[in-house]
Amino acid sequence: MIDLNLIRVFVTIFETSSVSGAAERLHVTQPSVSYALSRLRVLLKDQLFKRTKEGMQPSFVATQLYAKFRSSLSEIEKAIAQTSNFEPQNSTRCFRLALSDLGELFFLPYILAAIRTEAPGVELEVLQVDVERLGDWLNTGKIDAAICNRADSRVRSNHKKIFEERYVCLVAEDHPHIGDTMTLEDYLEQKHVVVSAITGHHGVEDQLRELGLDRKISLRIPHFSVLPNVVESTDLLATLPERVARLFARRSKARVVELPFTVPPFEVSLHWNDHDSDILAQRWFCDMLERTLADL
Repeated sequence: MIDLNLIRVFVTIFETSSVSGAAERLHVTQPSVSYALSRLRVLLKDQLFKRTKEGMQPSFVATQLYAKFRSSLSEIEKAIAQTSNFEPQNSTRCFRLALSDLGELFFLPYILAAIRTEAPGVELEVLQVDVERLGDWLNTGKIDAAICNRADSRVRSNHKKIFEERYVCLVAEDHPHIGDTMTLEDYLEQKHVVVSAITGHHGVEDQLRELGLDRKISLRIPHFSVLPNVVESTDLLATLPERVARLFARRSKARVVELPFTVPPFEVSLHWNDHDSDILAQRWFCDMLERTLADL
């Protein structure tokens, strides 16, 4: 009979295409995963995986076995999880959450307050969201959940809408050319500061491109967090989600002005993939995030 832990290692290597990725997902050392793979190769009399530039490529036998092993493992782990209890108040588990720096600024204070109340012993690790890698992070268990722009996530995952958001413009309080309102001509004549598209916020640029328009970009930065200082001390315009724009306006010498053209609103959503071996803890975490942020 094969040790259930060996099956778990096999499935995880198959899903991550990596020994190191499997080790990270299983919270064990890489030598432990390599040793388990060696045992499996002997027991199953097959190489199972071949190391390539693209990662660990499964053999024909491994591909045939995966579907059966994955299904059986899921049923076993779900059955075990249903007989277990997750007690947030007593947990010391580390949860990993992917957020943009906008999410860190706006969501994190509320999330931390909820954790202090419901699960004071747990640890929260925040990763900078990368829309290009988000799917792999969710699939491999590198993160427990992510909060991001639904349209730009481009991943297949469980998801729930938290709220709908729209874009506005942030300008200096004493901007010499922008008053309480702004025309399209004003918008296009002024210089702009934009944030890297890796954060998932490029809806305004896409809409301008559809309209055949082009704005003057003077500064590109990797994070939203420095925008208040940039905007209040220059004549640059910043276009960003309304909730954070109004937060920045309260904390700096900047003000919010409506955009002179229509940009479709977007959904801010919670994303996750079920991890069968720790499903109760993950369900609590996702439920806590949804409850905490739904009314913002």
